[in-house]
Amino acid sequence: MTGLPHFRYHPDPLASGSVVISDATCECCGEARGHVYTGPCYAETELEDALCPWCIADGSAHERLDVTFVDSEAFDDDAAEAAEAAQSCIMERTPGFHAWQPERWPSCCDEPAAFVGPFGIAEIRERFPKIEGSLMTSIVYDLGVSGGAAQRLLDSLKRDEAPTAFVFRCLHCDGMPAYVDRM
Repeated sequence: MTGLPHFRYHPDPLASGSVVISDATCECCGEARGHVYTGPCYAETELEDALCPWCIADGSAHERLDVTFVDSEAFDDDAAEAAEAAQSCIMERTPGFHAWQPERWPSCCDEPAAFVGPFGIAEIRERFPKIEGSLMTSIVYDLGVSGGAAQRLLDSLKRDEAPTAFVFRCLHCDGMPAYVDRM
């Protein structure tokens, strides 16, 4: 199988870890297509590591198995009403991601941003140094941690264990909404 389907709101699910190379058979289409989704599935039946990205992208997994991939509560309360179609697309036809607490999906320019991935502080400082300040703001205001403890928390961010920074990219400007999550 060549190339993964395009996901507007999660453009590189291989890099983020939400899709992996696998010979697993998809529970929706019954085919082994070379990749499997590893993120959260909100459904009545167990579907973890059981769906191919193509069945997510075309909506057949949602339609046939009544599964969503992002919780409806993940979106900003002040997201524009026009963002409802985007939120449905993200919940029903976009790979989600595992977070330590319920995931959040921030918006920028009145539309949900695209998920880039989970990152530790070394990757943040190397690839996205301009968002370090907004991560500190997340630590102080969202997590209620301040002073030296806030700096230690920021310095302890890791990609694969808590605490983690979840980074997004605006689809309209150079904004990069991000937040810090911990157990």
